[in-house]
Amino acid sequence: MSFRRRLKRKRPPEGWDLIEESIEDFEQQMKDAVAEEHEGKRKNELTWRIHRIHWEKNRFIWDLRYKRKVMGDELYNYLCREKVADQALISKWRKPGYENLCSLLSIQKGDTNFGTASICRVPMASRAPQQQLTPNVKTGCISCVSGDGQNGGPIWWNTPITAEIQEKVMKKKAAAKAAGKDANEMDPEVKARLAALKGST
Repeated sequence: MSFRRRLKRKRPPEGWDLIEESIEDFEQQMKDAVAEEHEGKRKNELTWRIHRIHWEKNRFIWDLRYKRKVMGDELYNYLCREKVADQALISKWRKPGYENLCSLLSIQKGDTNFGTASICRVPMASRAPQQQLTPNVKTGCISCVSGDGQNGGPIWWNTPITAEIQEKVMKKKAAAKAAGKDANEMDPEVKARLAALKGST
């Protein structure tokens, strides 16, 4: 059932007319993404654009509701009830550490080989060099960790990697390296006990 036909039967609450055009635009983008030509793309890449549009539509609603505080409870509940807004994703964004979460798929541990979160949930500074710009296979998100994001959102597969992003990653790597050196320095007393143990074997 189409988006318009589904909502036609129910009288929308006050404020719907102000966001209707934007929501319809997101729905049209979603239709185009679903119907997009898949020649020359890997199987997983077909859903990347869909995930990004889904994130943008829900971020638009989240921004109106929680950041600008111009959307009322009635309209928000209507959007969630009619499945226009993803209530689970929006509620995750309100929790610390999940402000830029790209998709709920990236935190479902049952879907990964080793029962861990997705690569996009690992800070870019903590990754191996060959995985630095590797996108999540399912969502196309490179990084949706709170500190790595750009302009209040995740770094997607088609986001230009600017010097600012690279500089941020290098600073975090340097800070982590410095903290690692401090952690590796052993207490002199522990060193002496360790040397005594090694000498007795």
